[in-house]
Amino acid sequence: MRENDLLLCIDQGGQSSRALVFEQSGRLLAEGRASIETHRMPPDRVEHDADALVESVRHSIRDALTDLGDRPVIAAAMATQRSSIVCWDRSDGRALSPVISWQDTRAAGLLGPLKPFREDIHERTGLVLSAHYGASKLRWCLDELPEVRSACREGRLVFGPLASFITYRLCAERPLLADPANASRTLLWNIQTGDWDSFLTEQFDIPTDCLPRCVPNTYGFGHIHIGSRAVPLSVVTGDQPAALFAFGAPCGSRAYVNAGTGAFVQRLTTREQAPDKLLRSVVWDDGETRVGVVEGTVNGAAGALELVASQLGVDAKTELNEGVVESIPLFINTVSGLGSPFWLEGIPPRFVGDGTAREKLTAVVESAVFLLKINIDAIDGVLDPATDIVLTGGLASLDLLGSRLADLTGRSVQRAEVREATATGLAWLLAGRPKKWPYQIEGSCFEPREDAELQQRYSEFRKTIASLASM
Repeated sequence: MRENDLLLCIDQGGQSSRALVFEQSGRLLAEGRASIETHRMPPDRVEHDADALVESVRHSIRDALTDLGDRPVIAAAMATQRSSIVCWDRSDGRALSPVISWQDTRAAGLLGPLKPFREDIHERTGLVLSAHYGASKLRWCLDELPEVRSACREGRLVFGPLASFITYRLCAERPLLADPANASRTLLWNIQTGDWDSFLTEQFDIPTDCLPRCVPNTYGFGHIHIGSRAVPLSVVTGDQPAALFAFGAPCGSRAYVNAGTGAFVQRLTTREQAPDKLLRSVVWDDGETRVGVVEGTVNGAAGALELVASQLGVDAKTELNEGVVESIPLFINTVSGLGSPFWLEGIPPRFVGDGTAREKLTAVVESAVFLLKINIDAIDGVLDPATDIVLTGGLASLDLLGSRLADLTGRSVQRAEVREATATGLAWLLAGRPKKWPYQIEGSCFEPREDAELQQRYSEFRKTIASLASM
């Protein structure tokens, strides 16, 4: 590659699809963006329209490439929401289901018979037995959607990670492929063998011939045709794994927090065993080099803020950036279920205490901080304690999040100026993981301060969550 070669990086997230064009040196040249709709059907359903989501990706790519003239784009990379799944027709690519979001837990009732295998599943996949992951969603589609059942009987069905569906629809070659980061979020992929696990597919009663073929993160996935351009798609991974590489090779002593629709904590590890109630995730596997992390998940971050702001009829960022708060209630943040280390579903979110709209929204942000603190402490219990915290993601723009996280954890929080961490990480991976990279962890630094009232609210939050977990 040459320094002025152009790289297309696609980030399909929970609120929008984005396409960014970088030079091989890392310089950002252009960006396109298209919003997507999220359909929430209480108490446990979260979906996106599959066709509209694919069109949003195409729209963002077209916008990003509009002003580049004839400069060639030599390669593309894509990151998507992990754990979200789609069913489609292999003959024509027609979606047979909506995109069932990673936040969706409608199929939780199907997991009961598998509880005796929880430890075995944890060891095989690095995941806990949870309806957030793809296997129970796929089983639900086979049980409940007539078009999916018909396609299965007639040999037309393909289903699996959202990334596989988008790749199939974008690439002229119509590939049926699954990368490690996204395949691993199905509860059907064996973290040791790097392939579908026959024991797991049997337990979930998932026909393996309907699953895409597993390949490395770097692979010849096909060509994306936009106008006269045919851009080879060379890297596919998940959104959180890509964000980890925004500043080049990550540091093992740091905790990386990416806060978007959900918030995720990642720490590098070489351990093979998944820690109890935490996740052991593959963030990169090109067939030669594998990078793994211990991961914690907070399901309700920007998604919780958006939900509460909508219920209050206010704009969250406007409210949070104006005025002061006097009395902050607690928000029991079970939006989309409690993630690690609790893994609880079906508990409605609620406020403990009352307040103004601004005070309630502050409580929502604090609840995400409280859950991040719980996960950071849990990861510190299995690795050496993190020296500091790197904060990225759309929600990181709120000073409130960074300052509260520093105060509560007692550690410096480095908020990078790079907001599009996922796309920037994709660019680094696509550029061949160069040692020289222009994006460094610099920007705002939140230093910890004593805050007795925050600590008191955190203690009350922990007590309330513990009482829910013991029910």
